[in-house]
Amino acid sequence: MIENIKKFLNEEQDPKAIEKITSKLNDLLMKNEEIGYIAVQKKPAITVFPDSIVVTNKRIIICQPKNMGLSMNFTDFAWDEIEGTFMKENILGSEFSFSTKTQMQVSIDYIPKTQARKISTYAKEQLDLLKNPVATEEVKTQIPEFIPEEIVEEVETEEVTNFAEILPSVSNYAEPIVENTATSTEKLSSELTQDELFAKLQNYKKLLDNGLILQGEYDAFKKEILSMM
Repeated sequence: MIENIKKFLNEEQDPKAIEKITSKLNDLLMKNEEIGYIAVQKKPAITVFPDSIVVTNKRIIICQPKNMGLSMNFTDFAWDEIEGTFMKENILGSEFSFSTKTQMQVSIDYIPKTQARKISTYAKEQLDLLKNPVATEEVKTQIPEFIPEEIVEEVETEEVTNFAEILPSVSNYAEPIVENTATSTEKLSSELTQDELFAKLQNYKKLLDNGLILQGEYDAFKKEILSMM
C-alpha cells in the first residue's frame, strides 16, 4: 500500500489520510480517470480526521471523514460544472475554493501553502484544456501532406518524363518541431512570467495529446515548469 500512495506524499501530506482516501477512491474512479493531486487539510490543532481535496483529469472530489473516520462523504464536481477556482494564502495555510456554474461556492481552509499552489495550478490547467481544446487545424499545419491532390491528378492524366519537375522538393516542407529538453531548459532559465510558464505547459500538453512527445518527456517538462511557478 505504501508504494501506491508514495507518489501523493510530495508535500508532506498525512500518510494515513492519503492511504484512507486512495483505498476508497479505487472503487469510485471512472474509466480512464486518473488522480492528479491530493491536498490534505492541516489545522493548527491536531486533526485526526482532516478533510481532503482530490483533483483528477475529470473532476474535483471533496473528501470529508465522518463517524470517527469509519466512513467518508465524497462530493464531486465535473470540470465542466466549475466556473473558476481561487486560492488565498493566509498566515496559517491557504484556502482553496471554487465556484460552480450554478453559483455554488465550495472551499476548504488550512491547506498547506505548497499543496494549495499545486492543486490550484492543476485545476487551472484542466479548466484551460476544457475551454481551449486542441484544434485539428493546428495539427494539420505541423504535418503537411507531401503530395497534394492536384499533383496526383496531373500524374495520372499527363505523360511524365521528369518526376523532379512535378514532385515538390522535400526541403520545402517543415518537419514538426518538438523542443528537446536542452532547448526547454535553456528557455526556462530566463526570467518568464507566470502566464508565459503556464502557456508553455499548455503547449507541451497539446504536443502530448497529439502524440508528438512521450508521456515521460511531458512529465519532465511539467515538473520543471511547476517548480518555477
